[in-house]
Amino acid sequence: MPTSTPKTYTRAEVATHNTEESLWCIIDHRVYDLTDFLDAHPGGSVVLTQIAGTDATEAFYNLHRHEVITKYKKTLCIGVVENEEPEVLDPSPTSLSPVPYAEPMWLRPGFKSPYYKESHRRLQRAIREFTSLHVAPEAQEKEKDGSYISQELIDKMAETNVLAMRLGPGKHLHGRTLLGGVVKGEEFDYLHDLIIAQEMVRANARGFQDGNMAGMVISLTAVQNWLRNEPLRARVTEEVLSGRKKMCLAVTEAFAGSDVAGLRTTAEKTADGKFYVVNGTKKWITNGMWADYFVTACRTKKGFSVLLIPRSDAISTSQIKTSYSTTAATAYVEFNNVHVPAENILGEEDKGFKVIMSNFNHERFMMVCAVSRMSMTVVEECMKWCNQRIVFGKRLAEQPVMRQKLARMISLTESTQSWLESIAYQMNNMTYAEQGKYLGGPIGLLKSHATRCAGEIAEQATNIFGGRGLTQTGMGRVTEMFHRTYKFDAILGGTEEILADLGVRQAFKGFPKAML
Repeated sequence: MPTSTPKTYTRAEVATHNTEESLWCIIDHRVYDLTDFLDAHPGGSVVLTQIAGTDATEAFYNLHRHEVITKYKKTLCIGVVENEEPEVLDPSPTSLSPVPYAEPMWLRPGFKSPYYKESHRRLQRAIREFTSLHVAPEAQEKEKDGSYISQELIDKMAETNVLAMRLGPGKHLHGRTLLGGVVKGEEFDYLHDLIIAQEMVRANARGFQDGNMAGMVISLTAVQNWLRNEPLRARVTEEVLSGRKKMCLAVTEAFAGSDVAGLRTTAEKTADGKFYVVNGTKKWITNGMWADYFVTACRTKKGFSVLLIPRSDAISTSQIKTSYSTTAATAYVEFNNVHVPAENILGEEDKGFKVIMSNFNHERFMMVCAVSRMSMTVVEECMKWCNQRIVFGKRLAEQPVMRQKLARMISLTESTQSWLESIAYQMNNMTYAEQGKYLGGPIGLLKSHATRCAGEIAEQATNIFGGRGLTQTGMGRVTEMFHRTYKFDAILGGTEEILADLGVRQAFKGFPKAML
């Protein structure tokens, strides 16, 4: 059907509607009738009467995000100013941001990359649309009320094989139709993996980011690589990737965080050798509240072992409230004489430390993908704010001190993303065993670097936004969320200090004797 031509008004005509009985204004060359909106305006009616009959573009964008006017456009916009065209862009679900440094370099007009192929670009467009239409709306809703992810979204991710892609490359993707066929499962690599991770965090909801099956991402990978019981591995994989079952990784304890060797949860074999009896507790377990399976690190007779433990009446979970939303389903888990079939062991008995450590590589890689993308989003928010905010008669961008802050933030973000893409390329050219041998240290150093950068970016961004950077709604809400939650990435999966030390220790293991 043809699009109807919007009604036009002269600026003089708009100026006559300057009372509470008939209150119009102009924003970005569009005419808005706010008469019936006076009592509903979240900022009160006085603010609106102050701009009645005027061009309120500068005043509006000095206070609001563009998404606010987009929200009300259908109900309040009555036409456009005669002989004028709107200038502000309305983003589509797949559009790239035109703001400088808002996108990774490979997505910017005029820039090239040796890493990315057409399949990567197709996947980026498809997953951005999926995130915009399906993930982001629910993420914002759940972030506010703290409720858990809906089964409807899980089913949608299962149906499109978004769940399967989040595990990274592997045979589990072969033969699957990924997001309508934008990339073949057999060619899915760690750069595709990076794209999935980075696009999905654009929902800008850190608690929901973990509540959105993050436990599966860091636990089913271990099952895929280490569970030797093939029928059980196939069944669990099918249950989880179809969305019927959920799982989590249970390593951390009150007595053992980064110090994995301090684990106290025990697994003792029964006399007939058919079962392990597990006793102990786990703490800060993401998705633990609703998990059906727990990939659990335990102390066994001569070392550590990792077991796949199905939920039962002998397992209890209670919620832990953290500084991000309870939608992450963070739990305290208690195992009380839980009988686990011996065939549920991952790897070999007493050699589970190798399972735990090798599984950390992909977990830390995914965390860097997320924090790097969020850092970039915060840079975009600051660039837009500095361009539109008027202080002392000037845009913030005209203040040298603000440009220095932006320069530092951009430099930190670009360095992290560049290092990350280099690591992804190395992963594409290494076996799983080679990644464990060569990349544990570099990935550890990268994660430490990324979160240290995030801390500085969060601080600078909060100062740029001022009071708005401390407010969970409005212009500064993304910055507030990032400043409040970036420490999750700095601590989960290994603290900055531990990972920095890991990187240097691994480097010295290969130190040439000839250099003594």
